[in-house]
Amino acid sequence: MTHPTLRIVAVSGSVHRPSSTTALVAALADAVARRTDATIELVELVDVGPHLGGALRRESLPAEAERAISAIEEADLLVVGSPVYRASFTGLFKHLFDFVDQRALVDVPVLLAATGGSHRHALTIEHQLRPLFAFFQALTLPVGVYAASEEFEHGRVRCAAVLDRIEAAADRALPYLRAVPAPVRPAAF
Repeated sequence: MTHPTLRIVAVSGSVHRPSSTTALVAALADAVARRTDATIELVELVDVGPHLGGALRRESLPAEAERAISAIEEADLLVVGSPVYRASFTGLFKHLFDFVDQRALVDVPVLLAATGGSHRHALTIEHQLRPLFAFFQALTLPVGVYAASEEFEHGRVRCAAVLDRIEAAADRALPYLRAVPAPVRPAAF
């Protein structure tokens, strides 16, 4: 039995380029793609963010922002990451997900990541990102990956422990990508 091509959408909540967050989510998406037949689409907040700021309703979004949100809603796997600002993900990252339909991510596997200036922010994955995706009833995957600034060099992850965690996250994701969840009844919302 052949498996259909997995559509991975990697979302970087960074508003800078180059970005260690973008490097981390790209490395995670690549690690999963090496293990299965997949395509990767990268959504970078540095590109989409300027189109979100003035919008309060989805119908008022420009086409570029709508395309990014549609890609998120149609993903088979989301890889999401944000830099940590003042103990949480970026405000524009949250604003982006405010436009995502609340039913679109039900049972969609989500691999979580975050970056920050030091390891004191590592629990952002557990205390900020997991609850956000729990709201969507998405399936947050067991291994999240946090990396501090010192673990990057020339725009790439260079720390062996972080590289090992990326590989572990991809390995642990695979069983969740092969299982097809039971259909969700609308009454479950």
